[in-house]
Amino acid sequence: MQEDYIKLIFGLKLKQIRTDKKLSLFGLSKLSGLSKSYLNEIENGKKYPKPDKIAILSEKLDVPYDQMVSLKLDKNLAPIGDLLQSKILKEIPLELFGIKESNLIDIVANAPAKVNAFISTIIKIAKNYNFSRESFFLASVRSFQEANNNYFEDLEQSVLKFAKAYQVDLDQTVRSQDLKEILVEEFGYTILDNELSNYDALGKLRSLFVPKTKTLLLSNEIDEAQRNFIFAKELAYNFLDIKERLYTFPWIKFDTFDQVLNNFYASYFAGALIIPSAKIKAKLSAVFEKDTFDANLFLEAINSFNGSPESFYQRLTNILPKAFNIQNLFFLRFTHKANSNKFYLTKELHLSHQQSPHANETNEHYCRRWVSLQKLKDISLGNNTHEFDVQISNYQDDGVKYLVLSSATKDPFRDNHYRSISVGLLINKQLQRKLNFLEDGNIATQNVGVTCERCTITDCKVREVPAIFLEKKAKNENMAAIVATLSSKFS
Repeated sequence: MQEDYIKLIFGLKLKQIRTDKKLSLFGLSKLSGLSKSYLNEIENGKKYPKPDKIAILSEKLDVPYDQMVSLKLDKNLAPIGDLLQSKILKEIPLELFGIKESNLIDIVANAPAKVNAFISTIIKIAKNYNFSRESFFLASVRSFQEANNNYFEDLEQSVLKFAKAYQVDLDQTVRSQDLKEILVEEFGYTILDNELSNYDALGKLRSLFVPKTKTLLLSNEIDEAQRNFIFAKELAYNFLDIKERLYTFPWIKFDTFDQVLNNFYASYFAGALIIPSAKIKAKLSAVFEKDTFDANLFLEAINSFNGSPESFYQRLTNILPKAFNIQNLFFLRFTHKANSNKFYLTKELHLSHQQSPHANETNEHYCRRWVSLQKLKDISLGNNTHEFDVQISNYQDDGVKYLVLSSATKDPFRDNHYRSISVGLLINKQLQRKLNFLEDGNIATQNVGVTCERCTITDCKVREVPAIFLEKKAKNENMAAIVATLSSKFS
């Protein structure tokens, strides 16, 4: 049994006994002759008293010595013991959000029955929605990103230090061959290009790193942009001296939260290396300064970097809040199979507050008026390798509008599958000051909802299913009105 666990259990039991006897810490100090600060440390699980001190507490509180030192908890504290023994607190990245484990335990100890009921409720909800441990970790990282406006100055500076140390010219396009040379010459990597493709079961796995021999296995189906990103991530792991890491891209499984967090750090570093801050800021400024939206100029900005459109859009979520003070934005990634009416939201990020377009886990139909879904449909029916459009999405029910930029490309690892990446910027006075082209009449405005099942647009010609939730709400409101009328009539 861990020493910390024993301390915590004794502290919780002492606190419960003291409060049951209506004693304050000061009162127990006077009764036992032990200092108030010492007793407080015991209750917080920081100290375990010596046998003679336990004997004093046992006598003064009229509780048998054996009961005091027993690790068996009564029914009120039993859930806390289960919680501590399950090690779930070790799984939760408390320190990431500035929370001390002792503080959380204190909260639980003050109202064990209510907190236990709350925890049980969360677990039941998670099970009902198939919310896995992996989902929890990913949601935690996403919240961490949102809390920091998805901008990390220390990682930006690390990229500049790396570029200086290895003479990488960030004003020029960063090439995979240059990054490969650093991996091989500086960090002793062996890179094999064709091995993964010999195994059909590996599917869309793009890379596998074998740490013992520093061998990096690559799929021969990856393009230059993907190769560049993989090499940049490997350099991040080495330059940032990250030990706790994932070894496949994309990940198959992970064992600890640190692996998930470090994967994010490495991905951020890679994006900042391939799409340097100074260069993308200059490209965006050129687009924003025009009085009309120049789609070709925006696409030229994407193509000026040796990265995928997704990397570019991800980088927008780093740069726009910091460099342009555009902080109300969202990022969405959808996937779609040709000739299917299903669209899956596989990644999302919301800065400042939860935006109107958001993931739905109950198989509802996302609004077909979203530009991200329109572009997916266009690319699946045509022959283009990249579909792009811009739209002003008007969420009438919420009273907000977003400027949405969206790109759709083919999924290189799955036949007849496509993906779209979108960034939406909340239209407010701040955005109007930053984007000269915002009044461009050529940008289409579309009234949109979130899902068909909850949409109030009555004349929608692309609706997949009726607004069943709104119909049910209206029916209930009508029933409530009739009940109120009858109650008034016969009261």
